[in-house]
Amino acid sequence: MKKTLKRIVLLAIFLVIALMLTNYMVSYQAKDNLYSSVNEIPKNKVGLLLGTAKILSNGNVNLYYTYRINATVALFKANKIDFVLVSGDNGSKSYDEPTTFKEDLMARGIPEDRIVLDYAGFRTLDSVIRAKEIFGQESLTIISQQFHNERAIYLAKHNDINAIAFNAKDVQGRYGLKVQLREYLARTKAAIDVMFNVEPKFLGEKIEIK
Repeated sequence: MKKTLKRIVLLAIFLVIALMLTNYMVSYQAKDNLYSSVNEIPKNKVGLLLGTAKILSNGNVNLYYTYRINATVALFKANKIDFVLVSGDNGSKSYDEPTTFKEDLMARGIPEDRIVLDYAGFRTLDSVIRAKEIFGQESLTIISQQFHNERAIYLAKHNDINAIAFNAKDVQGRYGLKVQLREYLARTKAAIDVMFNVEPKFLGEKIEIK
């Protein structure tokens, strides 16, 4: 019994160390590609806006969504991006992240013809790889919160995409902490995906952004 308990404890310690090392690796590889200032970030033709739900399960507006909208509008109005590629989940008729983002971006002054939708951005890996393979972007600006941007940059680097990222305002409090903790597991999954060259769920015909 004592030997079994000792093995469980050792395994748990090993898993925690592995999670911490993976988290550090992802952050380190992205550190030189992150920007928080609209004035300092270089210009790219396309900004890749990573999707999320607008409304939380409790009925409140998702601040991650709101802050990503604000960040995208700021970049566009500062002429730091010419087009917005909105990549999100449209897994059912009742759930359509890209269209929701498009409507709110247009309400904030971004013209419809400058917004391109990717309905198959089911997860970050899909969004990043499809930006290159489907939409032809080998250089782009990723838009999300910093923790998410770091993982997206990590995936971009391992798929030969020259990406920088603009950090939208982060979310504080209990909900923000829960999301940050889940990020540890997401980064481990991203490292495994890179190791095994996992591809997006869907690819398809190329779509030119012009």
